[in-house]
Amino acid sequence: MSALTKSQKTIVIGSFLGWSLDGYDIVLMLLVIPSVSQFFFPSENSIFSLLATFASYTTTLIMRPIGAAIFGIYGDKFGRKKAMIITILGFSVATFATGLLPTYAMVGIFAPALLILIRMVQGIFAGGEWGSGAVITMESVPKQKRGFLSGFLQSGFSFGFLLASIAFQIITIGFVGEAFSEWGWRILFFTGIIPGFIALFVRFRMDESVLWLEKQQKQRLEKAPLRKIVFGKEHRKAFFLCVFVMTGLVYMYHGSIGFLPTLLQQFGHIDRIHVAPIMVFATISSWLGMIVTGWISQKIGRKKSMIFFAIGSIILVIPIAYGILGENLTSTILFVIIYAFVVSTASGPVPAFFSERFPTEVRNSAAGFAYNGGLIIGSWSPLIAVSLISLVQSEFIPIALGMNIIIGAVILLIGTLLNPETKDRDLS
Repeated sequence: MSALTKSQKTIVIGSFLGWSLDGYDIVLMLLVIPSVSQFFFPSENSIFSLLATFASYTTTLIMRPIGAAIFGIYGDKFGRKKAMIITILGFSVATFATGLLPTYAMVGIFAPALLILIRMVQGIFAGGEWGSGAVITMESVPKQKRGFLSGFLQSGFSFGFLLASIAFQIITIGFVGEAFSEWGWRILFFTGIIPGFIALFVRFRMDESVLWLEKQQKQRLEKAPLRKIVFGKEHRKAFFLCVFVMTGLVYMYHGSIGFLPTLLQQFGHIDRIHVAPIMVFATISSWLGMIVTGWISQKIGRKKSMIFFAIGSIILVIPIAYGILGENLTSTILFVIIYAFVVSTASGPVPAFFSERFPTEVRNSAAGFAYNGGLIIGSWSPLIAVSLISLVQSEFIPIALGMNIIIGAVILLIGTLLNPETKDRDLS
């Protein structure tokens, strides 16, 4: 970071903060799902309530490709900076609004309907966030720094997880028992407005991408970037291969870190008071792991680094899962740290990798839509995990959990092998 100019640092920090807020919102929902599922989807069957609440969470992820398409086109035609200001403002307000929702006991069927509606709006704005932030960062920093800064930018999601886990721990201590159910979870969502406004302030001070400005001055901006990448022959193959890679990465991440709070509380019998500290350890491990993976990708290449972590996940995930679900809290924490580092960090090189696959005039649309396109299938991983685990006896839960993650790792491995190496490419 010290080698970057002031303008470059502002761009990196502005992008990092936005992606952190995305992670903050996502993990808040994941952390409170076991506690609030009955408030929005009441049922005598707790597994049904859990699945229904996860489904509402999944709608956020499914709407993200739509947001990526909308704001990707906007970013390619009108600038990355403008798109980033709109997206951060939109999903900061949506996060705050989640805390205002009435429960089923208050308004009946309107409660889950409003929850789903807000999560859909959230997904649209969040879907536009990654593409603009990733490409403006990669377009603005030196080529030899792309790998490390790619990992740093991508780790912002886990940094948001970390902040949310700390906030969850503070609120859990301050609002015990019924107080958490009544007000604590709402206050958690209210806090999302704070990092949002900080990121917004930084973004107003950012410079626009120099590469994009050059295209604008030469009048070489693409009028229909999304149509060109999806239907045009030039970029279609690269786009769908990137979606393939992202599907595996999302499946692994949401089936591991994303599912971890529910795994610990519902199937690992960990008290809620211990979940937040465990998640702090997990997210620190994932945060640092993505930076390491990005740094490694600058040394050995984007492909090799992702392949290494995909194979490591396939080999290690089931033994690690047995360690996580053991009865000793200390060993659980240790295995969670290893689990997070191995299984959730292969996406570190992705901002650089996807940016290097496409030219400037379609980069925002292509990278953002490919990234979020992976959510269409990959985001169902927690739901599939709940379904698989509920079908097996307790002693086989680690195997069911591990097999679900192995599915994502195999998809990632195949997709990565089909893509070319891009480490030494110049952005044009």
